Amino acid sequence: MENKGSDPSLQDSEGEPSHGTEPSLTFFDKRLGTNLAALILTLSSIWAVEPWKQSLLQTGLFALSGAVTNWLAIHMLFERVPGLYGSGIIPLHFEDFKRGIHDLIMKQFFSKENVERFFMSENGKSEELPNMSPLIEKIDLNPAFDSLLKVIQESSFGPMLAMVGGIEVLQPLRQPFLEKMRGSLTEISETTTFRDGVSQLILDHSKQENIHEKVSFIVKKRLEELTPIMVKEIIERMIAEHLGWLVVWGGIFGGLIGLITSIFINQNLFLQW
Repeated sequence: MENKGSDPSLQDSEGEPSHGTEPSLTFFDKRLGTNLAALILTLSSIWAVEPWKQSLLQTGLFALSGAVTNWLAIHMLFERVPGLYGSGIIPLHFEDFKRGIHDLIMKQFFSKENVERFFMSENGKSEELPNMSPLIEKIDLNPAFDSLLKVIQESSFGPMLAMVGGIEVLQPLRQPFLEKMRGSLTEISETTTFRDGVSQLILDHSKQENIHEKVSFIVKKRLEELTPIMVKEIIERMIAEHLGWLVVWGGIFGGLIGLITSIFINQNLFLQW
């Protein structure tokens, strides 16, 4: 595992480490625990006797296949896998992600109306740059999550996701995503580079009409610093931990299917027993 503390991709433009929350080990534990449980169930069939032998074997194998398949699908969402078309869709579509963030900030955060309201006093003079956190809290960030779902659904990952319930299984991730996104926007608005750039524009009264365009330039410049790896890590911090439940439920549903299948196939053994 890389030492993210020294990775320049996780630092802001002034060399300070980002304050994003590292992915929790809970995600790894859920994935690993589900697969280990399925593997143990499968291996326990070696010492079992009929009619339980086949039931344990098929339940374990189906659970293991469901958990491993979903684990691989989640991995393919964030990482490129050679030979597997459609893998690594998050890094591949990082430009779409950056455009979505830019449009979100400029249309809801720095719209011309908001710029005039926040940056101009009643007598037309520039005010001190305000705390933007309250405004960020009121921003509707749902379009950003909807765009992410659309990218996933339209990729080759879509059919695989449909096998475990379709795009609706990702809806529980909406609130964690929105909370993480608000945190990221707050961090961007509090960076020295961002605030200094906006403050400098405010002081230039002769160019007040161009503030919106210049702020757009500042946002674009900041977003251009994002690399595919950084975009992948941002989204991974937002939703990866919660995607671990896909592995858990893949193992559970796979095990139930295996158990039901074994009962139908081996019903004569159960009756004899």
